[in-house]
Amino acid sequence: MDNYEKLGQMLLAIALFVALMGVILLVTGRARRRADLWQALAFVAPALLLLIVGLVYPAIRTGYQSFFDRTSENFVGLDNYDFVFTNDAMITVLRNTAIWVFLTPLLSTFIGLIYAVLVDRSRVEAAAKAVIFLPMAISLVGASIIWKFVYEYRPDQQNIEQIGLVNQVLVWVGAEPRQFLIGEPWNTLFLIVIMVWVQAGFAMTVLAAAIKAIPSDITEAAQLDGLTGVRMFRYITVPSIRPALVVVLTTIAIGTLKVFDIVRTMTGGQFGTSVISYEFYTQGFRTLNTGIASSLAVVLFVLVVPIVVYNVRQMRKAEYR
Repeated sequence: MDNYEKLGQMLLAIALFVALMGVILLVTGRARRRADLWQALAFVAPALLLLIVGLVYPAIRTGYQSFFDRTSENFVGLDNYDFVFTNDAMITVLRNTAIWVFLTPLLSTFIGLIYAVLVDRSRVEAAAKAVIFLPMAISLVGASIIWKFVYEYRPDQQNIEQIGLVNQVLVWVGAEPRQFLIGEPWNTLFLIVIMVWVQAGFAMTVLAAAIKAIPSDITEAAQLDGLTGVRMFRYITVPSIRPALVVVLTTIAIGTLKVFDIVRTMTGGQFGTSVISYEFYTQGFRTLNTGIASSLAVVLFVLVVPIVVYNVRQMRKAEYR
């Protein structure tokens, strides 16, 4: 396909979109009875159609394919799921995913919360917040490349200087340099550091805004009752920002379940660092095992849904308070 054909297809798509919107506006403009209902249906219908075509149908199709073999021709029942939960390599993938989802939200939220409390109303608040928020402006691939240099290892022979920051520090203190990315299971923890480095800025921003939204009369009353320092943080700050904490924890957890960029860039899933989202890519696009890939996608979907439901319920409770 040459450039002219691609340009023609793009212009055709734009023309179809403009025509569709024109028809919608024309129909809604001429509708006299129940105008609000017709307008709502007219504008919601394209979104629902795209949702069905782009999300609902692929989800159903993926679930269907998870019961078939690698070619999607022979029905194998629950064999793919049995493989996912019994194979040693897959168990390692599930274990790594569990470690990611447990540690990343907790560490990111804890660091962001402590940082937000420490710099709140300080003279350098804006600059301090900008420093920890800057990693959010970097893509996960970019952040992974930065940390790949931080973890870089060069064999300790012939007095070769280390170009990796961490290993050079180890050399300065008299320790031996090490390869951080190949030793299981610690290499997974070193990869989690990257995600925490990026997500701590997000947690700090949301929680700092929540802290500033705490009514001053509550904090003043607590101070009159003798609450200061850690007690103020425990009994006033944390309960007051609980809805924001739930949002931050669940949002980071969902993003962590889908982590792909860091694993792909740092280790390529080798040395026991693969997670569900990366293994899904490997099975689906490298080994072309559609059955296993689909079952992994279903498992990932099942893990995400409870977090989303919990998040929505907590947000609704916060609205009614």
